[in-house]
Amino acid sequence: MTRSRSWIPYAGLLVLFWGVWGAFSGEPTARYGYPDEMVYVIWAFTMLIPCWFALRGGVRIDRRPVAMRYGLLVGLTGAGGQLILFKALTIGPAYLIFPLISISPAITVLMAVAILRERIPRLAVVGVVTALVAIVLFSISGDGGNADAGLWLPLALVVAVAWGVQAYFMKKAATVGVNDGTTFMWMTVSGLVLVPVAIIMMGGIPTDAPWQAPALTVGTQLLNAVGALFLVMALSRGKASIVAPSTNALAPVLTIVLSLIAYQTLPSAFAAIGIVLAIAGSTLMVYADESRGEDLQHAPDDVLQAPGTRVR
Repeated sequence: MTRSRSWIPYAGLLVLFWGVWGAFSGEPTARYGYPDEMVYVIWAFTMLIPCWFALRGGVRIDRRPVAMRYGLLVGLTGAGGQLILFKALTIGPAYLIFPLISISPAITVLMAVAILRERIPRLAVVGVVTALVAIVLFSISGDGGNADAGLWLPLALVVAVAWGVQAYFMKKAATVGVNDGTTFMWMTVSGLVLVPVAIIMMGGIPTDAPWQAPALTVGTQLLNAVGALFLVMALSRGKASIVAPSTNALAPVLTIVLSLIAYQTLPSAFAAIGIVLAIAGSTLMVYADESRGEDLQHAPDDVLQAPGTRVR
């Protein structure tokens, strides 16, 4: 297989792993009453597996203070988003939550404009507007099964904001030469740092849960963590302007399809339109930003790393 196509298997595995993870991540809580905070704890430890692989092959850990600063900012926003996401998935439908979260590139774009004074490409403008329309449609859809839309919706938006901010700091880390292995390491450390917070939130580690609950949690969260490793491998082998938009769009689509099949439900008309607009808007923003980043690859201050699809 030529190098130009060597990214495809890894991108396909990423879509498969993250799509299945998204659809069934809430199952341990829904089926066995397993605390969502415990789901976070298990996820944090599964991140050690891709971290070990990310640091293999002679990857040099960047020991500069700036690398630690950006690494912790990336890690804490990503891990904090995960902690809130697991809560949202216990009260809302995955087929609505993940499309809504996929609009996180809008936050990255707006931060780049406000802080870095960057100009927004036209495609990104269209993407932002489309994402905002999607939010409105979600808010009036009245969809959500047994969930109160007034609760899961703001939680999903908080996750989108957290991951949009995470992508912004990923970009900043790239501009100062922090390598992916170092960033991934700090992301893993940050996830583990919040483990005591999760344990305090649930009042201690549950000991009365059936063995199926932690087993199912380990299985689903391994999909999440290893999917992050496939992302790194895909981005290192292919153009970000192709890899990022395709995976950013296809993973939520698979989550939606699997969720609708597994739970035998259909979204309302407003929710269905919102799903399409959220994914379309996200894809436009990521594609516009990545294409611009590759065109400006010789301008260090403007080269920004993959915002739309990223390790958490």
